[in-house]
Amino acid sequence: MPFLISLVLIFLVQWLHLRLLRLEVAAPYRRWLPWILGLIHVPLVLFAGLRILGLGGHGALPWLRTLARAGFYFQAFTVLHLLAGMLAEGAWRFWQRNRPEEAGEGVGEGAVDLSRRAFLQTAALASTGAAVALGAGGARQAYGDPEITRRALSFPDLPEGLDGLRLAHLSDLHAGPLVSPNLLHRWRELTERERPDLLLFTGDLVDSRPDELEPLLEAFRGFSPPLGTFAILGNHDYFDDPRPIWRDLEAEGIRCLENASTLIRRDGATLALLGLQDPMARNGRFRRMVFGPGPRPAEAARDLPAEAFRICMNHRPSEWERALEAGARLTLSGHTHGGQINPIPGFSSAHLIGPRTDGLYRQGDDLLYVSRGLGVVGLPIRIAAPPEIAILTLKRGPMAPGTRS
Repeated sequence: MPFLISLVLIFLVQWLHLRLLRLEVAAPYRRWLPWILGLIHVPLVLFAGLRILGLGGHGALPWLRTLARAGFYFQAFTVLHLLAGMLAEGAWRFWQRNRPEEAGEGVGEGAVDLSRRAFLQTAALASTGAAVALGAGGARQAYGDPEITRRALSFPDLPEGLDGLRLAHLSDLHAGPLVSPNLLHRWRELTERERPDLLLFTGDLVDSRPDELEPLLEAFRGFSPPLGTFAILGNHDYFDDPRPIWRDLEAEGIRCLENASTLIRRDGATLALLGLQDPMARNGRFRRMVFGPGPRPAEAARDLPAEAFRICMNHRPSEWERALEAGARLTLSGHTHGGQINPIPGFSSAHLIGPRTDGLYRQGDDLLYVSRGLGVVGLPIRIAAPPEIAILTLKRGPMAPGTRS
């Protein structure tokens, strides 16, 4: 069903795009446009179909993956181009609304239509250049080196033995068609340089299929922080049966904390690391199978010693309150991608799904850190939302003022 919905959406978007392209292309060549658009999308549809049948795993038909990736880039161009075209149409209507005197001077509908077509054609040509430039910049941001966010997080009651503990927070890697093994290796290299004590993955390890996990595991194989590596699953990890993901993470020594916890000792202090299960586990929307109850704070915090300082991995920042129920002093989330594509300066597209978009938030003496993540979903671009590796250092001391609530 998701595949059919995607096909319908692609068809509708490209039908709209075809109408816009016909304004830009000279009349003798317009008849070729449907064929060209069809050829661009055949590899993309074929690759998606093979993946659904379980035949499009990593390494299969590399030439088809390359052509499908080109189709993804064209989808990004299409969306940006259509947005520019919509703005041009809106500008035309606004301009005409403020020129009522011409309508009364006998200007015929044909002349108005020709004028409109000339205006939109010029705007469409200009928007093509803008869409290409924006798409190229967005791809460069998505696939360039991520920002390394280094922050000290202070807690007045932090046990002395945890003072100075460094943790690497990685989220939303989305290993799959839009994230190459080379990119995964680069993220591992940059993270390892920071010499963290803990490596924490907060969900969306794969884009949609369990077999996409192998390149990620291969990239991070041999990276062994002193206090271990831990993970939770995100909503994309539940698009298919997550049991192979759980199995393969554990086989690589990556402890998967789904409504579970573990105790970590450091210099006489105790850190309780918890993980909450994503609500998608109980959804069953894609495979009509339920793989868990969703977040269970009481279950995750069961039998933890009172003196342990609690950190909770929780994929969605909208579920922060559930982490607070488990007694979390610091909660680590992702999911939002920082909006991923933010064409309006000063406004994050992630606000459409919740108020906590990226960075640090405070509620009393408890903190939430929302990572922009590393990968992409849907379109292979990022605009005003660069990928991020968060290196967070715990400090004993007064909490810094000014943190968002």
